[in-house]
Formats: sequence, structure tokens, C-alpha cells
Amino acid sequence: VVYTQSEILQREVYLFERLDSPNREPMKHLKAICFLRPTKENVELLVQELRRPKYSVYFIYFSNVISKSDVKALAEADEQEVVAEVQEFYGDYIAVNPHVFSLNLLGCCRGRSWDPAQLTRTTQGLTALLLSLKKCPMIRYQLSSEPAKRLAECVKQVITKEYELFDFRRTEVPPLLLILDRSDDAITPLLNQWTYQAMVHELLGINNNRIDLSRVPGISKDLREVVLSAENDEFYANNMYLNFAEIGTNIKNLMEDFQRRKPKEQQKLESIADMKAFVENYPQFKKMSGTVSKHVTVVGELSRLVAERNLLEVSEVEQELACQSDHSSALQSVRRLLQSPRLSELDAARLVMLYALRYERHGSSGLPALLEELRGRGGTDRYRKLVSAVVEYGGKRVRGSDLFSPKDAVAITKQFLKGLKGIENVYTQHQPLLQETLDQLIKGKLKDSQYPYLGPNTLRDRPQDIIVFLIGGATYEEALAVFNLNRSNPGVRIVLGGTTIHNTRR
Repeated sequence: VVYTQSEILQREVYLFERLDSPNREPMKHLKAICFLRPTKENVELLVQELRRPKYSVYFIYFSNVISKSDVKALAEADEQEVVAEVQEFYGDYIAVNPHVFSLNLLGCCRGRSWDPAQLTRTTQGLTALLLSLKKCPMIRYQLSSEPAKRLAECVKQVITKEYELFDFRRTEVPPLLLILDRSDDAITPLLNQWTYQAMVHELLGINNNRIDLSRVPGISKDLREVVLSAENDEFYANNMYLNFAEIGTNIKNLMEDFQRRKPKEQQKLESIADMKAFVENYPQFKKMSGTVSKHVTVVGELSRLVAERNLLEVSEVEQELACQSDHSSALQSVRRLLQSPRLSELDAARLVMLYALRYERHGSSGLPALLEELRGRGGTDRYRKLVSAVVEYGGKRVRGSDLFSPKDAVAITKQFLKGLKGIENVYTQHQPLLQETLDQLIKGKLKDSQYPYLGPNTLRDRPQDIIVFLIGGATYEEALAVFNLNRSNPGVRIVLGGTTIHNTRR
């Protein structure tokens, strides 16, 4: 996700090897640049490499802070003096979008408490992020979450221990790190999405900006896996946050533009100048052709899945469950869909999960009957277990905030007015809880009683630099919310991170 292979080639790096691949040939005419996480395994592999070096010189970069004892071990192994330099180059996380990062960790907690190895990894990822952005923040965390408090303390420990590294020029308003817990809003990752990036992740899955299209009917060999990266793909950069309807129109325009630029087949290359022009324009044409076929394929597959899985109807009911509070209508809608043969197992389970999270304590809850129907559909108890697991993870007992209550009369009116604005909102009325939390934070209204500061100091001014981190994973719907908040609040910069980036399956 940092560099494409062609970008690295332009910098005259011609060979890519993994440190742990066993049968590398010695190539003494080459210099080696090593970029590694400073883990015990990597240091051990590097020690073996330096005892019997395969290249002439080694430039070693660690993606995070490395201990003195590890540096000593490397120095002792470097008997042939092949190491030219050792540096820390903080990049111990995956930058997904310009304002979103992930640690690619699935399942970071066991029940309500951290898996110790994952806590260590998350602390490293977060501190590397702070170092690479040159921020020494004040820390706030979600009081109702024990993991949030633990992570806040671990990050603080590292900042205190490595105080020399964190000695950045003070800004007028100190940056703020806000640590939240996914279990406060288990609804957002369960909803179908209708903006391009979020929809691709929900229906096809994005893995380090790569999309696996190998299951698409009749796919050609070179499109089995495609890369969607805003850095190198202008169409994607311009469309990733737009609604699906708009993307259809934009794809059509892209196609027409492409048709116009097609080199004329009959074009007579008579003069040297003709040939020169053709050769000069060809790479650009080739690149555009790749972009067009990639997006046409992706959007075509999304449309196919939407139709096949009846997602427009499913999504409407999901939004009703998430945003409105008419129990009997919601229950009827869910029942009706559960009887449809077109509904996939995943979508059936997802609807029951949303219903359970929304109405678990309702006087006339229809949950037992819905669970029976779910069992009747699949014939197994797997999805029933998943429903209760989701409620255990993000149900009312666990949540620190009120996920569903309309905040006040003003908010209700706003919702009503939004409802009048036309059809597009039926599928996008849901706002993640994060939007509300960050909105309060920017206005200086986020309650200290629910989101206390770690340590005695508090922020007197409104925060300007905000890093918000979700234990248990963020979503692309939240990335969109942060993108919009950044756009509508000049002077405020928000970066969103999570242990992973979720869709329903994850």
C-alpha cells in the first residue's frame, strides 16, 4: 500500500526478496535495503543474514523503535562490517486512505479483555503513527471500555519512556488521541453500504487496496485481482465517496471519454511524426484502458450482486432497523424478507442481528421466533449462535453510550427534514455513532464523565488535531464520516484508525 512495484522500479530497485525466503542466491554486486518490523523473529533472521551476507552492503530500516539489546545483537553478528546504517523509520501501520489507517489485526480481544500479544502490537502501531505524524497527544478514552483504558495507559507508558523521541515542537493546541471501542456501535459494520469504497469492501472485500475478483463469472485472467488505490487511480479518488447511482453515470462518462480517445484503427501512420505521436500517446491510452476495464468490471459485479441478493430491499429494512423506532413495522419487514428464497444466509443473519441489537429488550420482542426461522432456513445453529454473540458483544448491557435514542427535539426535526430531501437518503440515512462523538468533540461538548482524560491535564481549547482509534476495527462508513467532517470543519484535522477495517463478514 505504500508503493507500487513500478514506482519502486523507477527508483532503480530491481529485486524484491523476503528476508525469510530460504534459497536466495548470493549477489555481491547488489546493495540491500531492508525494511522490517522490529520483531524478535526479524532480528533473529537478520542476525543469520549478517553472519553470512548475500549482498555487498546493508541499509537497515526498522518500522518502529528498536531496543538497544537488539542493535547490539546485530552489531555482534556483523563481523564482515557490511551494515552501512541502521535507522528507525516509523511506518508500523497500514495507511489505507489519506486520513485512515489500519493495523490489519482481526480479533484483538478475548471476551472483554485484550489478547496480550494484540495489545502490544496495537500499542506499537499507535505509537509509530504518532511518531510518523510528529504528535505528542493528550489522551482521552471511552470510560465504559476496559480495553480502551488499558490501551490508553500503554500508549502513555511508551510516550513517557521514549520522551526524547516524542519531544516535538509544541503546538498552540496540543493534539488529541481519542480511544474508542467498537462494541459501543456494533450496528455500523453490519449495514450494507452504498458509497463506492464502502460498497466494494462490503460486497467484494478490500485487502490492502486489493480486490479479489476471481469468483466473478467469466472474468478474464488479468482482472482476477485488481488494485483500487486513490494514490494511483484518479477515477477511484474522485468517486470513492460518491453514491452508487452517481458512479454509474460517471462510469458511462469515463467510457465515452475513452471511446473518443481511442487511436483510430485505420489511422495511417505515414510520416515519422505520426508514428512519434502514436507512440507518445499510447502509454496514456493503455493506462486509461486499464482503468476503464477495471472499474467497469467492479461496478458490473456490484450491480450483479445487488440484483441477485435483492439488496435494495434488504438495505431499506436495515436502515429502518438502525434509524427508526417503529417496532411492529420493523418486525413485519424482517419476517417478510426471511421468507424470501432470494435472501442469502448472510443477509438473513445480518437482519436478525440488527433486529436483536435494536429490540433486545422490547416488551413484545419477536426474537425467539426470528431465530427459529433463521434455523429453519439454514438448518444449522451457527447463525443463531452468531446472533447471540453479537448481542453479547455490542448489546445494551455493554454499550457506554445510547446508540439509538434521538438526542433531542432538534435532532428529530433534522432527521425529519432530511427525510424530505428525496429518495437518495432511504439507503444512507444511518449515521455512525462516531459522527456524533466527533461532532461533540470538535464543539468542545464531549462529556469528560464518559470520555475522561488520562492524567491530570485537560484541553482548554477546542481540539484541532484529532486521532481517533477504534479498538475492534473501524469501517469505511466511518471513514466517509471523517472525510466529511474534515471537509466541513476547516482548521480541524481528523485521522481515523482501527485494529482492522470491517465489513459484515469480518
